[in-house]
Amino acid sequence: MTITFFREYCLSKKGVTEDTPFDKNTLCFKVGGKIFAIIDIELFESVNLKCDPEWAIELRERYDGIVSGFHMNKKHWNTVFFGRDVADKMILELVDHSYALIFDNLPKNTRESLRP
Repeated sequence: MTITFFREYCLSKKGVTEDTPFDKNTLCFKVGGKIFAIIDIELFESVNLKCDPEWAIELRERYDGIVSGFHMNKKHWNTVFFGRDVADKMILELVDHSYALIFDNLPKNTRESLRP
């Protein structure tokens, strides 16, 4: 997976914005102002994604390339490494899951304003 593909995939989701609020290398993808994915632009080695806590544990046990979220709440975030034992298709599924967790917890009026 390339950073260009990953970026375009995230930006294709309804209401997604991107910015670098922490430093020039840390790119965040947000929906409704809330982060659902964080990558290092320069290295592009991994992505931090929000995850259901029970599924997060299961994923960490199943994949060497998924660990508790680096610099994040370890209960709710995973760091997923590109190019390891996690297939690109699974990474995209985890992006979808992270996006949905954030989107579904936005205030109703925000969710409705983002829908087509």
